[in-house]
Amino acid sequence: MELRTLRYFVTVAEELNITKAAEKLHMSQPPLSSQIKNLETELDTLLFIRGKRHLKLTESGQLLYRRAKDILSLAERTKAEVLAMREGMHGTISIGLVEGMAPDIAAEWFAGFRQQHPNVRFRILDGSTDDLLEKLRSGIISLAVITSPCDHSLLHSFHVGEEKMAALMSKDHPLANVAGRKVRVADLVGENLIVPSRRAVIETIYKWFREVNAEPRIVCEMDSYLDAAALAGRQVGISIYPRTAYIPNDSLVFREIAGRGKMMEYLFVWRKGHTLPVVEENFIDFVKTLVSTEKEQNK
Repeated sequence: MELRTLRYFVTVAEELNITKAAEKLHMSQPPLSSQIKNLETELDTLLFIRGKRHLKLTESGQLLYRRAKDILSLAERTKAEVLAMREGMHGTISIGLVEGMAPDIAAEWFAGFRQQHPNVRFRILDGSTDDLLEKLRSGIISLAVITSPCDHSLLHSFHVGEEKMAALMSKDHPLANVAGRKVRVADLVGENLIVPSRRAVIETIYKWFREVNAEPRIVCEMDSYLDAAALAGRQVGISIYPRTAYIPNDSLVFREIAGRGKMMEYLFVWRKGHTLPVVEENFIDFVKTLVSTEKEQNK
């Protein structure tokens, strides 16, 4: 089976009409019909049920359609990879970065990858995890660094970092003057809390408080770390965010939240079932290698 014949077959299978398929392929109908018949002869099976106006794929035709799409996709990717090796990696990588530690984590990746492939450019978008997941679904970006958890049935993912959760508060708040650099969840019982708007994070905070037989008093949910810090400085409440959300400010202090599991995990993600450009596939492999090497060095 030649790739050209498979392309003809796929077009006919998608149009289910020889005339329309021939027009789409910019060829006349008789040669296209002949190619399909020759393919059926070669495979010794009927691929289409012929109607008066439309065709219908047989079970064998449906199987060949799925396999032909995979074969043609692989052929295109292989061609692109060969050209990339000859001409040098090029293209634009679209990636989303969640607020917090993600930009610091990714900076090393960008610098290292561009050192190897100077013709590659990056298009970086920021936002909350939910914002970035929506951008992934809509195809605005192909890759993202988000905070856990994520839907592993829809996304490929791997761990790229973590940081402590912290309580951000006015310097005049009583907890700001407690000895030490940490506060316990029990210390936050009864306090007005400002938390990230992501439901998964809110559920995690509720879990922390259930461990001390209490419930959090959440007075505000918001995406922006800067806005949360501003409200904390105005004594609206204590903001619960990753430690890197702390903005140096004379009116604010932060205290890490003590205890196991009071962490924010960062994940590198991309959609399952979605073919990526060669440059983005190579970038994923590059990041995986960096993360794996760093993990080995920290053992």
